[in-house]
Amino acid sequence: MASKGAGMSFSRKSYRLTSDAEKSRVTGIVQEKLLNDYLNRIFSSSEHAPPAATSRKPLNFQNLPEHLDQLLQVDNEEEESQGQVEGRLGPSTVVLDHTGGFEGLLLVDDDLLGVIGHSNFGTIRSTTCVYKGKWLYEVLISSQGLMQIGWCTISCRFNQEEGVGDTHNSYAYDGNRVRKWNVTTTNYGKAWAAGDIVSCLIDLDDGTLSFCLNGVSLGTAFENLSRGLGMAYFPAISLSFKESVAFNFGSRPLRYPVAGYRPLQDPPSADLVRAQRLLGCFRAVLSVELDPVEGRLLDKESSKWRLRGQPTVLLTLAHIFHHFAPLLRKVYLVEAVLMSFLLGIVEKGTPTQAQSVVHQVLDLLWLFMEDYEVQDCLKQLMMSLLRLYRFSPIVPDLGLQIHYLRLTIAILRHEKSRKFLLSNVLFDVLRSVVFFYIKSPLRVEEAGLQELIPTTWWPHCSSREGKESTEMKEETAEERLRRRAYERGCQRLRKRIEVVEELQVQILKLLLDNKDDNGGEASRYIFLTKFRKFLQENASGRGNMPMLCPPEYMVCFLHRLISALRYYWDEYKASNPHASFSEEAYIPPQVFYNGKVDYFDLQRLGGLLSHLRKTLKDDLASKANIVIDPLELQSTAMDDLDEDEEPAPAMAQRPMQALAVGGPLPLPRPGWLSSPTLGRANRFLSTAAVSLMTPRRPLSTSEKVKVRTLSVEQRTREDIEGSHWNEGLLLGRPPEEPEQPLTENSLLEVLDGAVMMYNLSVHQQLGKMVGVSDDVNEYAMALRDTEDKLRRCPKRRKDILAELTKSQKVFSEKLDHLSRRLAWVHATVYSQEKMLDIYWLLRVCLRTIEHGDRTGSLFAFMPEFYLSVAINSYSALKNYFGPVHSMEELPGYEETLTRLAAILAKHFADARIVGTDIRDSLMQALASYVCYPHSLRAVERIPEEQRIAMVRNLLAPYEQRPWAQTNWILVRLWRGCGFGYRYTRLPHLLKTKLEDANLPSLQKPCPSTLLQQHMADLLQQGPDVAPSFLNSVLNQLNWAFSEFIGMIQEIQQAAERLERNFVDSRQLKVCATCFDLSVSLLRVLEMTITLVPEIFLDWTRPTSEMLLRRLAQLLNQVLNRVTAERNLFDRVVTLRLPGLESVDHYPILVAVTGILVQLLVRGPASEREQATSVLLADPCFQLRSICYLLGQPEPPAPGTALPAPDRKRFSLQSYADYISADELAQVEQMLAHLTSASAQAAAASLPTSEEDLCPICYAHPISAVFQPCGHKSCKACINQHLMNNKDCFFCKTTIVSVEDWEKGANTSTTSSAA
Repeated sequence: MASKGAGMSFSRKSYRLTSDAEKSRVTGIVQEKLLNDYLNRIFSSSEHAPPAATSRKPLNFQNLPEHLDQLLQVDNEEEESQGQVEGRLGPSTVVLDHTGGFEGLLLVDDDLLGVIGHSNFGTIRSTTCVYKGKWLYEVLISSQGLMQIGWCTISCRFNQEEGVGDTHNSYAYDGNRVRKWNVTTTNYGKAWAAGDIVSCLIDLDDGTLSFCLNGVSLGTAFENLSRGLGMAYFPAISLSFKESVAFNFGSRPLRYPVAGYRPLQDPPSADLVRAQRLLGCFRAVLSVELDPVEGRLLDKESSKWRLRGQPTVLLTLAHIFHHFAPLLRKVYLVEAVLMSFLLGIVEKGTPTQAQSVVHQVLDLLWLFMEDYEVQDCLKQLMMSLLRLYRFSPIVPDLGLQIHYLRLTIAILRHEKSRKFLLSNVLFDVLRSVVFFYIKSPLRVEEAGLQELIPTTWWPHCSSREGKESTEMKEETAEERLRRRAYERGCQRLRKRIEVVEELQVQILKLLLDNKDDNGGEASRYIFLTKFRKFLQENASGRGNMPMLCPPEYMVCFLHRLISALRYYWDEYKASNPHASFSEEAYIPPQVFYNGKVDYFDLQRLGGLLSHLRKTLKDDLASKANIVIDPLELQSTAMDDLDEDEEPAPAMAQRPMQALAVGGPLPLPRPGWLSSPTLGRANRFLSTAAVSLMTPRRPLSTSEKVKVRTLSVEQRTREDIEGSHWNEGLLLGRPPEEPEQPLTENSLLEVLDGAVMMYNLSVHQQLGKMVGVSDDVNEYAMALRDTEDKLRRCPKRRKDILAELTKSQKVFSEKLDHLSRRLAWVHATVYSQEKMLDIYWLLRVCLRTIEHGDRTGSLFAFMPEFYLSVAINSYSALKNYFGPVHSMEELPGYEETLTRLAAILAKHFADARIVGTDIRDSLMQALASYVCYPHSLRAVERIPEEQRIAMVRNLLAPYEQRPWAQTNWILVRLWRGCGFGYRYTRLPHLLKTKLEDANLPSLQKPCPSTLLQQHMADLLQQGPDVAPSFLNSVLNQLNWAFSEFIGMIQEIQQAAERLERNFVDSRQLKVCATCFDLSVSLLRVLEMTITLVPEIFLDWTRPTSEMLLRRLAQLLNQVLNRVTAERNLFDRVVTLRLPGLESVDHYPILVAVTGILVQLLVRGPASEREQATSVLLADPCFQLRSICYLLGQPEPPAPGTALPAPDRKRFSLQSYADYISADELAQVEQMLAHLTSASAQAAAASLPTSEEDLCPICYAHPISAVFQPCGHKSCKACINQHLMNNKDCFFCKTTIVSVEDWEKGANTSTTSSAA
């Protein structure tokens, strides 16, 4: 192996030591006196060297081995103890007892030190116990859930409900609930968080037991422990499902040693002394330089020392590493000796100096150690470094994290070490994503935030979507000063965090370097393979928590990756003018169908990939010149047939881990083990990716490219970046795409992975972290409420004043804590830079979707998550980053809103998208989009043909599709224009609960007259659009209201039973949903009648009369059910059941009233008469229902004024804040008109014999006869029937025509059955 140093390379074989005492003199060695001085300087530098090591005999390379042996001799008292130590029983190497010392199901790491709970409350103990003396061990907390950590005896018996501390002679500390346990429980200690270290101490001389958290003593927890014959205590833990920790019994240096206490596992004392002496010699080499010309030794700074190929220096180092190399493979020595040495270099020198020394050290390791030795050393070094970074406390200047990251960067700058770590360690063995995470402090006082942010402040209102912001009082001078002081503190914190983030970005820049391909594959392409596997594990294991990267890590990883990605993207643009800037980035559509990037089993827009390859193979050939290998299609078909049989061989290929279970379970080893650093070595099975069978000449447009499947590991740089005749990832460019590449193909794959990361867990975590801001708002509201009560409380009530003062103090202290923690969250998660990253990702997705849409049918190959990320990232920008940062301040905000609106409008009903979930997401996003003025205006800005196409899709018949969301969209376009439909909170709730701040709230109305006009134009076009749409709306209204009535009957029956009954909350929710659907359907009918009244009132249209009669029938049914005296509806409303808050008279009656007023008051006289006659002709019509609207029990006598309404009754007049005076006047006019018309109709009506009534409805006289069968009914019944069915009611004969029929008439008029 070769190593680089001072521009020269040296072969390790030339300087291998030999045992031959008679070897010849090596040429190039300096003269004897200088050699003696040099060797004495190097090997006498150890402070602990025994006298024998410094003899008067001149030192040379012949007697140096003997001298080294004497130097490394260790006194007898420092030798490791191989037998039993007094006070301890068990193996000298302490691990978890996975063979018999456990209860429940647990997953144990390969090193038998990390454990994950895999059952309700599993327990496990160690293999070694203690009965005398003072002992301790450390537990690294990987998750902050329910765990009980401590000690137990071998006689303790545990189960799935009782763990450590729940039995006699077992003692535990629980930082989740902040308690100590020994059969009973009391408060103790502090709350722990992920990243903390708990030290468990037991003093069996005094019989006491205590705990420390991050080196700070929590005090004595238990006294008077049972001691004596047969009493020995084991370290033990009980943990709930998915919780994880790692133990350190002494196999590594303790992070927080305690004087007088001994770790359960003895350190390798003798080897530690030898390693420290050898390190002293090594440091001496780096500080001395030979001057053979002058014959003297020169002192040299380590950062300026260079290996110049001098044989004397090389042989000296070879002797040192002959003894040092085996020691550097041991975990304890790497962390205690090598890590401390390297950290000292980083802490004392500048970054440049530290980098120089670390680079020299790594060069020497690779030169003088065997490959397997240096690889083990580097692996242990990175594991220790990661552990130190993750479990370091947060200090105000983040100095510890900065030092660990600087050392990581220095190591990764060494090309050979970087490639080895990237290929074998970073993603395979380590949780390397931890390096990009900045943990949030649970205890702000320990993190120094009180000094950094001495003044606290919190906003007084919420600006999140869906929450009505309260009127903000004018800011006082004192509040303004507090806010500005708080913002200055936040700025100081943000600057310190930015230093750490920049170091993390530097790490990723090193991993994404593609210019280090001398003698091997460049780092970027190794990273791509590992990164894709990382994504596969997290995508395929979403239900298996141990296999997932924690979402808080993923958020930080995504932001650092975007920064590094954009750096390289713009760097490539600087040297390639034809490429694009990162601001114009997108993923070309051919990446989704050429198979060069593996999307695992993620759903495509058009369904499964195997299905798309079969159904769209002709389109692939014609548009992209791609032919799928027939063998590929055949193997895919066989995979589909054998899908149920796949898991067995897949699991057989995975290595088993140590399982702490009662019997053998065929569990695959989890990918993210509980250890802070250990992961799975062999995580993945082979995954498929399609690669070119590379042609050797340019392709003509008529030639096709046949593709075949390769595993991810088999891809080469050429498969990704392409070559002269190979487009790599961009194989199969459609004609719509430009010929010039956007950037390097490898960066496109990284960008694709970043989008996938956001979809996997980042969005979910962004929503979760908003909880801190919500807590601040809730406590601020509680504090204001308490202060108001203090001001109103009489001074004589000192007891109440004392309680209120106490509450005020508690709320103030909690707000101080939360406001500082919120500052940390805003700096690490919701800063302006993070917001720009998410915004950039949104724009990338929008451009990707737009380019994919242009490919026609090939758009179906796009993974669903691109649409999901576009929807969710917009939601995050709008809801999660305020009020500190506003989306409206982002560059190109209006244009982005419009582009997203165009995508939602076009694709919510796109036939190329088949997935139910993604179609629902698109529909819900569009429904949310039209609720808010800014986004609704964006919908109105999209091209007119797209707007019309969107409305046409909304007006499609409701059958055979999810219609509820469509209906909500139409309602939101209307809200603010309907009768009494301008409220933001349900008026009937405000009348009963004036001060309830938790009432359901709605957005302020923002109707769209433009989209309403498109709807009117479309309903007037063609003879079938309006009838089919309205018929489906009437059908759904009939269903929804009937279901609602049936459910409230069941609720009423349950409430009237003598025994105590609880109505199922799910049933109440469904009932309320049916009511809300009924109201929304009525509002859509109101909008339709208002915009296009002729659809119902122009009887020259063949379906108008039928639609009007159906409408009148349903309106009468609703009115009769809701307005009857002491009826079912009244009784259920009076119950005020939780979950039925929206069910009341007002919402449904004003919707019905709006329709009736439009039909009977606002239209021309002729149309009003038609509507009146149809309404009165319906047998269910009752004038009393119309009187009910104005609070009148009976209709008034003709010519008399309306009496004052009864306050106990429902009346629209009681809602003057929501119903205008003009609207009330129209209702009164409608009542007067119907009173007069019903009286005239009653006087003019003639009795009808039963034989002449329609045999279907028994409400109207027979007026139509069917041909050819001759059966009869009224026109309303047969017209409604023919909308859905062409068979006769009675004989099932196909109806050819319907003829008018009148008793006694000799002629008839024929009309078409259609």
